[in-house]
Amino acid sequence: MKKTALVTGASKGIGFAVAKSLAAEGVRVIMSARNQANLSKAVEDIRMVGFEAFGIAADVSQAAEIDELFKLTKQGFGEPDILVINAGGPPKARAQDLDDNLTKQAYELTLMPHIRLANKAIPAMKERGWGRIINITSISVKEPVANLALSNSFRAAVTGFAKTLATEIAQYGITVNNVAPGYTATERLMDLFSDKKALADFSQTIPAKRLATPEEVAAAAVFLASKQAAYITAQTILVDGGMAKGLF
Repeated sequence: MKKTALVTGASKGIGFAVAKSLAAEGVRVIMSARNQANLSKAVEDIRMVGFEAFGIAADVSQAAEIDELFKLTKQGFGEPDILVINAGGPPKARAQDLDDNLTKQAYELTLMPHIRLANKAIPAMKERGWGRIINITSISVKEPVANLALSNSFRAAVTGFAKTLATEIAQYGITVNNVAPGYTATERLMDLFSDKKALADFSQTIPAKRLATPEEVAAAAVFLASKQAAYITAQTILVDGGMAKGLF
């Protein structure tokens, strides 16, 4: 039976690459993003090459919009077998410059979508005895990145939540894993590096001597979504060209 995947943040970058890669494997893909115009274009791009994709606009930082997203997904396509949560990254900030407003916004944007979306998907996955939940996080969960205090904090929190959840639901045939990209050629990275020469110079500090492509990150997510990955859970898979220096 054809699997159904719900992928958030799917209109561009890594989220789009994950959606397209899953669709290429024969998965029915429900794509979600905040901007309807960008989402419609992304869906059409995947359909034009003969794959099955549909779009539902939603802001996953809002609990009510997550409720509506799941309602529409269930009505149109059934409950998702695969959930890929790609939530937005918070703005650059030093730890000593954080205030309550910035921190609360990052909490709703970067942590809460993972909790809310996973808990929406789990009941039907339990009934089927099969499910895949994949969080897109960041290399910062292994090595905090300077001037990204909010991302460092809340993506690490996602990792802790996923690890705990994975051990609670492994007995039901549901896996929960994280894909942690290193520096990847996306619009988000271009925003962080306004100086293109500085980015080119920085890429030479990566052992692979280049940035990742979104498709290379997507490949890890697609594997974790497969039946072959049934015994892999509670893990964080780095896709970083060898950049993280820690052993664990």
